[in-house]
Amino acid sequence: MCWYDFTRISMIRTAFFQDKEYFPLEALRSWFLESKRSFPWRDSPTPYRVWVSEVMLQQTRAEVVVPYFLKWMERFPTLQDLAQARESDVVQLWEGLGYYSRARNLLAGARVITEIFGGEIPNDLALLSSIKGIGSYTANAILAFAFKQKNPAVDGNVLRVMSRLFAIEESIDRMNTRREITGLCESLLPDQDPQVIAESFIELGARICKKQPLCEQCPLRSFCTAYRQGTMEQYPVRNTRAAISRLFRAVVIVLYKDQVLMTKREEKEIMAGLYEFPYYQLPKEDCCDIEKITHLVQKDYGETLYFVSSLPSQKQAFTRYRVTLFPHVFYTKYSLPNSYTLAELSSLPSSSGHRRIKETFLVEYHKSLEKDGKLFWR
Repeated sequence: MCWYDFTRISMIRTAFFQDKEYFPLEALRSWFLESKRSFPWRDSPTPYRVWVSEVMLQQTRAEVVVPYFLKWMERFPTLQDLAQARESDVVQLWEGLGYYSRARNLLAGARVITEIFGGEIPNDLALLSSIKGIGSYTANAILAFAFKQKNPAVDGNVLRVMSRLFAIEESIDRMNTRREITGLCESLLPDQDPQVIAESFIELGARICKKQPLCEQCPLRSFCTAYRQGTMEQYPVRNTRAAISRLFRAVVIVLYKDQVLMTKREEKEIMAGLYEFPYYQLPKEDCCDIEKITHLVQKDYGETLYFVSSLPSQKQAFTRYRVTLFPHVFYTKYSLPNSYTLAELSSLPSSSGHRRIKETFLVEYHKSLEKDGKLFWR
């Protein structure tokens, strides 16, 4: 028996089994059925739709996911449609959701399911977990919501709810703590319609038991240890997180006739396979120093540049970084390497910050063209 079997959570779990009949399960069920949000993946929870939605919901709010999910299902309505897709099309459709490895893993997983499982998503935890990109949570969510099995789907919302209900002092960043909380959740699932309770906990964490909890609206407050003690803000316990780093980048849009300079991220880089404008990471005060930026670009590309205009700055976030992008437009009289036509720009998948820069640039470019018929605005 492992040492963590003797932790405080294990003792909580043992004590809970003795008083399980007092847990307000029906109050939670009634609250969920009466007030749950309507989402397209809930309306028709097939294994494929649940899988796609759960991957999209990682690191992304449900309200943001809805339009992406609908576009995805319109383009790839079945797993077979996805398995036959080109990676570039999949990544482009994902544009704006971030964490692009999720899209690539969906494609890789669809191909594995097609080749090994005959196109049918397996209803077995071990088999599901063997598929690239399907981790423990996603596998359990598919089994719970699509196959209606008695599997606990424990995401960040559920970890927060359980930590407060039982005043769990151990950090939820530790795998041992997560295992024990998963065990607690599993013990709460009824034999009949377990998926309703599994989804109820997620909904409760997303809407009521938030970082700033709305305890007076919570159907479980009578059972909640943190609520009774007035210590809700202390939970969940987390490890110390790495500090957020702020970066500043001067982004250069170099135009030759109807062509624009773009670079593609290498396979092992963060945001691999995405296209972006060249940029220079500089002190914030230098990101709008046109003379300095012009010198850097000419040094790298060896072309004479003419400054045109600056565009509005854009924000971008990934992992522990918060980036501000300062875009500047230049033109040159010489052909460019790695260039793409303006017509091709929209079809190149890019990270959210560079996508917004592309959109702004194209709008301003066409405004200038319509205004005076010239290729470049001054």
